[in-house]
Amino acid sequence: MNLIVVYDLLYMCVHFFVCLGPDIDNSGYVSDFELHELFREASFHLPGYQVREIIETFIAGDTNKDEKISFEEFIYQELKSKKFSETFRKSITRRDGIRSFGGLSRISSEGTQHSYADEEKVAFVRWINKALAKDTDCQHLLPMNPDNDSLFTSVRDGILLCKMINISQPDTIDERVINTKKLTTFTMRDNLVLALNSASSIGCTVVNIDAQDLMAGKPHLVLGMFWQIIKVGLLADIKISKNEGLINLLLHGEELDHLMSLSPEELLLRWVNYHLRNAGTETIDNFSDDIKDSRAYFHLLNQIAIHQEYSFRRVHIDMSGLSERNLERRAELMLQQAAKLECRQFVSPLDVTSGNSKLNLAFVANMFNMHPGLQHAGHINGIDVAQIEESKEEKTFRNWINSLGVSPHVNYLYRDLCDGLVILQLYEKVNVAVDWRRVNHPPYPILGKNMKKLENCNYAVRLGREVAHFSLVGIGGENINEGSQMHTLALVWQLMRRYTVMVLSDLGDGERLGDQIILNWVNTTLSQKRKDTQISGFKDQLISTSLPVFDLIDIIAPGSVRWEMVRKGDKKRMSDEDKHNNAKYAVSLARKIGARVYALPDDLVEVNPKMVMTLFACLMGHGMKKANH
Repeated sequence: MNLIVVYDLLYMCVHFFVCLGPDIDNSGYVSDFELHELFREASFHLPGYQVREIIETFIAGDTNKDEKISFEEFIYQELKSKKFSETFRKSITRRDGIRSFGGLSRISSEGTQHSYADEEKVAFVRWINKALAKDTDCQHLLPMNPDNDSLFTSVRDGILLCKMINISQPDTIDERVINTKKLTTFTMRDNLVLALNSASSIGCTVVNIDAQDLMAGKPHLVLGMFWQIIKVGLLADIKISKNEGLINLLLHGEELDHLMSLSPEELLLRWVNYHLRNAGTETIDNFSDDIKDSRAYFHLLNQIAIHQEYSFRRVHIDMSGLSERNLERRAELMLQQAAKLECRQFVSPLDVTSGNSKLNLAFVANMFNMHPGLQHAGHINGIDVAQIEESKEEKTFRNWINSLGVSPHVNYLYRDLCDGLVILQLYEKVNVAVDWRRVNHPPYPILGKNMKKLENCNYAVRLGREVAHFSLVGIGGENINEGSQMHTLALVWQLMRRYTVMVLSDLGDGERLGDQIILNWVNTTLSQKRKDTQISGFKDQLISTSLPVFDLIDIIAPGSVRWEMVRKGDKKRMSDEDKHNNAKYAVSLARKIGARVYALPDDLVEVNPKMVMTLFACLMGHGMKKANH
């Protein structure tokens, strides 16, 4: 692509760049999926290969020859156009609420400038203050002052991050593992490692961010982490399996799997428009420009109030604020009505009138969670909504995929993988080279649209069979394209397995590391340290007690297991409650010592051999790395 065209596109994207904030995956570098997202937000739908060509162009002119492009290099160094860079600087300087900070980065001697939105910091502080107000372990930090930088220093000991992860996804972290007393630099670092690995397990992208970055309180990284964690919690229940009333949002002639594949953001937009249509008023297309006048919010609040019995009395929404001509004053009147339903969170009047899409999304998501105002769906068109549920295995795979920063974000495993593009990105994550010139990218032609997707899936299966040496007997591209659950899970599992043993464990070519090698390492390590636990395989019922996991952790990181917390006993005599308590503690401990574990406590209790293998592989990799150092 002509570089001048790139300049023109980026010039028009500057506003979106600032609004989107720092890099999506918090890595400090520009990646192809981040640039693709930037163009998409600015309504420039470039094919993926063109985005990659742009990245390759800038890498070719990399100023410090590290083959990574920092945002500073991308905007200020590689874009030689003085007019463009000056305009960009001015656009940041002009933008109210944007705080800039900079200094020498570890990579570039030129220094890197980042920015953050002050209004987002304020919103997050108020949300965290409310969510953790009664938590005794956070009293040394709360309440934070939204007008200073206390949010950035609050993460230093890791406690607040761990607690917020559990607010967003309950029981992700066993709080017995969090260091809360007599904190030292080492115990604080352990908390941050636990938080990062746990955040990854719930689908947050933590690529190239470490405990030291958070301990230093880098504003763009701290805000990025908190937004991801808060967003996971706000959007967790915006799915049909959690709220069957969402089935009412099906459009005429639409299939259920399409509704299930919509992102929570898209479902929220449908939910708002569902109520707006019931109110007989205009619908909206976004949570930025279309909500600035507060009209949609007034009508939405009125509709959900009609459906909501609140404290045994009907809440009356005063619609007279719609006649207020001053938009900021009107937004304040609207928020006063939202307060009646106890959902005045995340936005100020200025956030509404300025169209801050991130904070308005949070505002609407919180409103949905408190007052969905949807009728019970039951059976609609022969669909038993009660049977629509994401399995634990599907959730684990989806969180793993999203934690790697793929684009687009995966909401429904099968439909979102049916064009092959996410699968091909996963191949690159596990060091399988993809020839992107052979890949079809959207927008697809109207005629032959599915054929283009099928070609991608055929290529993905061929790579798996011929290059990655996966076992794909009876699996063809058409199975992935059709969203076959059994075949899609088989392919994704092998991708995750390769990632686990090759990337996380850094043990060489993933396909060459067999289960027997991992099993031998487990038993040899245990016997060398004279531990009593030995396992016959990854189906051994002894694993349900988690005792072999505790013994391995004790060997890898001596002193990390508080044995008084461990329930001991025979695998047949130990109660299910004791097994679950052990499993929760074991998984959190594994993450705390630095193992990137995606397995769930239930995987140990139920002895799910696939996920058990990944846990032992992660411990093996972490143990070998420590031994080599």
